[in-house]
Amino acid sequence: MTLVLSDIHKRYETAAEPVSVLQGVSFELAPGEALAITGPSGSGKSTLLHLIGTLDRPTSGTITIGGKNPFDLPEPELARFRNRKVGFVFQDSHLLPQYTVLENVLVPTVAFPEKGADPKAAEARAVELLKRVGLGPRLTHRPAALSGGERQRAAVARALINRPGLLLCDEPTGSLDRAAAAAVAALLFELHAAEKTVLIVVTHSLELAARFSRRCELVEGQCSEPSAA
Repeated sequence: MTLVLSDIHKRYETAAEPVSVLQGVSFELAPGEALAITGPSGSGKSTLLHLIGTLDRPTSGTITIGGKNPFDLPEPELARFRNRKVGFVFQDSHLLPQYTVLENVLVPTVAFPEKGADPKAAEARAVELLKRVGLGPRLTHRPAALSGGERQRAAVARALINRPGLLLCDEPTGSLDRAAAAAVAALLFELHAAEKTVLIVVTHSLELAARFSRRCELVEGQCSEPSAA
């Protein structure tokens, strides 16, 4: 599923004057490609990720995901599109404390159930993903019983449960210690390769960004991507 951004601008209206956050961001990613987005605090990294994930709308410019402009869809269909096509991993895992690890991973499958979908098949995929992220023995544990790294691994499994073509991560290792951060980063790359997703990671970690074949630095609202050597 190819992602294309064409001349994306984002401006917020304030009482004083409009604030321009993004100014003409353009790039394209094919299935299996990965991009790290870096830049100083306030440069618009999370704003850009939210636009790509259809959580917010650009002021101008177009975003196409799999050849479709999701913002042409009415709101209920846009929510369904986001649920099926986009997986999110945030700095905080946002696991629901009252549910088990397995139930947390299954949450996206019940938000917009596919007609005729087999719940047992969804559960089998959830179990498979949790085993792949090293949480097979923790299926019935609740988030409070997990370490920070384990919770983030569960969040990665949840993001992939619906087989999205687009995996978006906002500072996925930002709250983890060095060892846990390295483990989660390795897991992201492993599952990205296996699932052939488009992977985009926003990060302040230059160590993590250096592992990506493509990197975009946001400066004054514009995306600067070094040319391949």
